[in-house]
Amino acid sequence: MTATFVVVPQWQGSGSSRAMRLIDGVEAISGDLPTSSTLTVEVPPGAGSSLGSAVHRLSSIQYVRDELRATLQDASSPPITIGGDCGVELAAIEHAIAGGDTLVVWIDAHADLNTPATSPSGAFHGMVLRTLLGDGPPELVPATPLRPDRVILAGARALDDAESEFVEASGIRMIGPESLTPSSLREAMDASGARSVYLHVDLDVLDPAEFECVSYPEPFGISVQALLALIAEAKSALPLAGAGLMEFAPASAESAADDMPTILRIVGALARRP
Repeated sequence: MTATFVVVPQWQGSGSSRAMRLIDGVEAISGDLPTSSTLTVEVPPGAGSSLGSAVHRLSSIQYVRDELRATLQDASSPPITIGGDCGVELAAIEHAIAGGDTLVVWIDAHADLNTPATSPSGAFHGMVLRTLLGDGPPELVPATPLRPDRVILAGARALDDAESEFVEASGIRMIGPESLTPSSLREAMDASGARSVYLHVDLDVLDPAEFECVSYPEPFGISVQALLALIAEAKSALPLAGAGLMEFAPASAESAADDMPTILRIVGALARRP
């Protein structure tokens, strides 16, 4: 492994009643990472405040965003960010796209394209990609937003109506799990014309029959082997600008231990030289 790992046990962006399990998930993963190349972002222990907005725990999300921004400046190689909820990706992707013409491959059961106005939960992890695209809470929108033609939704299968409408209106490429293969991903990546890639991996992209330690499992996902093949293909297509692995939420120490071989295979695929 040659990457810099950045560990961010944020749970405040999650809408799950079991959001604190995300801390356990991050700690389980970080215990198997090389300490010499691992950086850790401290996360506030409390929930935080909405600051009068429609986003729950906004103050904590803002704080972690700023801390992760600063930490990423110390990354000596393309960082692999270990969350936590998907809101962690706000600073990680902002950092990656600042370096050039970067494509974001969003490998996730959910599109995370709600706004504060359309979100049914008020949880930020369902708004993070829309915020990166420039249409989110003003306190969190990047100075230079991501462009829709620099996003591929891969494996998404549980979209709210407002999210589906946005995908259609914006022209974001979307490859459902039934069509998602290394060749279909490669074709979409080649068509983008981008020069590097950021890989966002939410573990709920996997089929619950193979992996169930997530907060929001969705049926009809992809296999672990398929995910590993997609990561390898993406890294062979474009240089890696960074990656994120999110939403490991084990119910117990025993279930975390059972799933660690799968997690480490995914971490290795993200970190390994192409």
